[in-house]
Amino acid sequence: MGSLRRGVGIQALDRQKLAQKQFQQVGSDIAAEQIKLMNEQLLIFKDNLEEFAKKYKKDINKDPEFRKYFQDMCQKIGVDPLASHKGFWAQLLGVGDFYYELGVQIVEVCLRTRPSNGGLIEMHDLVTRLQAMRGRNAQTISEDDIERSIKRLKVLGQGFNLLMIGSLKMVQSVPCELNNDHTTVLLLSQNNGGKVSAEYVIKELGWTKTRTDTVLNLLLKEGMAWLDNQSNDGEVLFWFPTLSGINLDDN
Repeated sequence: MGSLRRGVGIQALDRQKLAQKQFQQVGSDIAAEQIKLMNEQLLIFKDNLEEFAKKYKKDINKDPEFRKYFQDMCQKIGVDPLASHKGFWAQLLGVGDFYYELGVQIVEVCLRTRPSNGGLIEMHDLVTRLQAMRGRNAQTISEDDIERSIKRLKVLGQGFNLLMIGSLKMVQSVPCELNNDHTTVLLLSQNNGGKVSAEYVIKELGWTKTRTDTVLNLLLKEGMAWLDNQSNDGEVLFWFPTLSGINLDDN
């Protein structure tokens, strides 16, 4: 009787294992079917996106807002028109070439203005300079276009980055990584006419002298700050040209 019960128990265990295997197989089949269905839907979306791009090619190329709308649609289904300037999208729209060309122009403007702004340029100023460089007959560009191009420039390594200094959107073109301390001092400078002193930073932020000097010295070393030791009251000032509102560049 004992051996009979053991035999029944083994059979029940075998049936349980078989049932589990069948459930796993059914689950795998359902998952595979769902993946197949999603891939088919994705292909349909991509086909529709291509038709949309062909139909509105002129609007995508000429209208920055429409171009952003198109880019957002692409991103939602995993299509990157900027991935290659020799791919399908570049042939259809020329968007790849557009962003690569814009990237080169961004580099040129940033390098040309670096002696006067220390490698920090306000976004609106950059848009204005790029439009002037490109001429009146070129495609209108937007801040979104510049941001997408800058993301492509990051493959070159550190050197191009987007920063928010208070309400100002800035483009950084110097190869150093700014942390929260640096951006805090930049914001403090923006609210103080584009300048700070070590004493002012210590007073306003409650920092130690070592922390303050570390931040200011890096900004000075990278050219983003200029040193003024000839102020009327003898205080050593650190000026940030882009945040001071003073135009020191002749374009």
